Amino acid sequence: MSFRLLSTWCFNVGQAILPAAAFQAALSSDARVFAPDTRRLKAGGSQDWLPHNLQVLICLSLLLLLAGCAQVKPLPIVGQVPQFQLTSQADQPFDSRTLDGHIWVADFIYTTCDGPCPMMSHQMRGIQNSTVATPDLKLVSFTVDPAHDSPPVLAKYAGHFKADPARWYFLTGEMERLNELGINAFKLNNVDGSMSHSTRFVLVDSKRRIRGYYLSGDDGFPKNLLHDIRQLQSEPS
Repeated sequence: MSFRLLSTWCFNVGQAILPAAAFQAALSSDARVFAPDTRRLKAGGSQDWLPHNLQVLICLSLLLLLAGCAQVKPLPIVGQVPQFQLTSQADQPFDSRTLDGHIWVADFIYTTCDGPCPMMSHQMRGIQNSTVATPDLKLVSFTVDPAHDSPPVLAKYAGHFKADPARWYFLTGEMERLNELGINAFKLNNVDGSMSHSTRFVLVDSKRRIRGYYLSGDDGFPKNLLHDIRQLQSEPS
């Protein structure tokens, strides 16, 4: 087999066993080390014929290299959200077991906020729209102003941002419970009536483990968040 045919065979096999993007990326960066100038293999510039064992060794080396490049590092586990009970915008009891088995994204907002909250909710709506094909993904917005943000108030706010009630929950409840979640579970902010809150989004997996934080003002948001959501969706359950 000539090196030209050998390279073609390796290329075809590599495409068959690896994700296309990973294969192309690895091929462009590393695979060229296995493509020596065939003109130097035999005097006169004719194509060289290699022993079968060497052909196999070269191809296996190339495919192993590409497979290594295709491996994706798992997202870190940076926390655990406990079970909780609150009240939804539908004025119904909300048990966090509703979220078990689902990937979800959380943030903290309040409805009278004239700072970052409208933008954060607009971004959450963008996440909702970008994942319409994966309805198992859930979105959860916790209020930091439970004294004002009653279920009817949250329902009106949710309607303003065209929230899908089957996917996007706005939650209120006792300040003590919300504060416990804000500080000890999500490690973001107090819920103590001060209206001060984080502008980060939190990615939670199907086992209520926190897998990432994303600052709403970052240039890479929400692209990075959507990328990590897809990565979690591909993880073994």
